[in-house]
Amino acid sequence: MPAAPRPAPDPAVVLTKATLRAAEQLGLSSADLATVIGVSEATVSRLKSSGRAIQPQTKEGELALMLIRVFRSLDPLIGGDDRKRLQWMDSYNKGLLGSPAQLIRKADGLVRTLAYLDGMRAAT
Repeated sequence: MPAAPRPAPDPAVVLTKATLRAAEQLGLSSADLATVIGVSEATVSRLKSSGRAIQPQTKEGELALMLIRVFRSLDPLIGGDDRKRLQWMDSYNKGLLGSPAQLIRKADGLVRTLAYLDGMRAAT
């Protein structure tokens, strides 16, 4: 008897887990993540406890997707090195005119950081 097909994963649950993981890997606190995706710290707490999920079609979903892309663009550039990732996030970047950890707190800084990383990856 063939196994029953598995239901498709819920996109909101997948996005939430990926966002939390990316934030952790980028060294962001709950307060930092809340600022980046435009929600309260209490909401981030609910995201972590699986009491809430990020809907992909919302503004916070769009910002969460960009944060994930920042992580995914940075990771191959630093060879998956956790120390280098955190150092890059916290260091002043001449090309971005600021530290990525501070810049990503605003939507325009998040977009600039992502564009910068995409450009760096294209150059390699």
